[in-house]
Amino acid sequence: MVVMDLEMVEQVARLDEWVAEGGVVVLSGAGLSTDSGIPDYRGPSGSARRGSPMTYQTFTGDPVARRRYWARSHLGWRTIGDARPNEGHRAVARLQERGLLAGLITQNVDGLHQAAGAREVIELHGNLARVVCLGCGERSGRAELEDRLSAANPRFEAVAVTINPDGDVELDDAEVDGFTVVDCLTCDGMLKPDVVYFGETVPPERVSRSFALVAGARTLLVLGSSLTVMSGRRFVLRAVRDGIRVAIVNRGVTRGEPYADLMIDAPLGVVLPNLAPITV
Repeated sequence: MVVMDLEMVEQVARLDEWVAEGGVVVLSGAGLSTDSGIPDYRGPSGSARRGSPMTYQTFTGDPVARRRYWARSHLGWRTIGDARPNEGHRAVARLQERGLLAGLITQNVDGLHQAAGAREVIELHGNLARVVCLGCGERSGRAELEDRLSAANPRFEAVAVTINPDGDVELDDAEVDGFTVVDCLTCDGMLKPDVVYFGETVPPERVSRSFALVAGARTLLVLGSSLTVMSGRRFVLRAVRDGIRVAIVNRGVTRGEPYADLMIDAPLGVVLPNLAPITV
């Protein structure tokens, strides 16, 4: 249990005042989902040290790497698919329900904001619950694919040891040998999780919608993001350029700290429920 010291209490009180004014745009990152059992890349539970994430170029150009990814992801989905929203997700959904949020942008691919009741979430990097065919563009549900992978690999009994934020797990190559990858039922094209891999570009429409939200905000509230990659940091830079105040709640180092009007280094599950509490 984390107990807030006097400085943190004062910081949260200041953030609470800003949130109560409304017009808040939330930008969330992997740190928001760690309490749901999904590790982040660079925070206290980070997995960036354990290897490089899959890139689009490797996935599409290397059949062996693609097979390895699907074998690992097939196991990892059991954790991602079963994950449930935590207190932080629920707090964000309550703020939206009360009309205090002007928008919600997430870098996460786990769908937990929506599971907590949030609406109109801009998923910058997509969602692991969907699969897209790179041939015909058809999208389908991940549950259907998992059934097909299980049927194609009835003897696949590898055990996941460590799960990564993008949904795959750590496995020895020997455990991947013989894993069968399935293709699109419509055109036999290559299937890929409907997420933005490293080396891909976030769809321009999502970026423009996000910039529009930030432009109209009173406060940009960054939750659980190290802001290491430009995909999220660009919205902080735009807010600073436009004179919009920036608040960050994150465990550990973040590259957004030099730009923040308020920086709170604390667990999100402790801070967020204290924002605009419902009084009886």
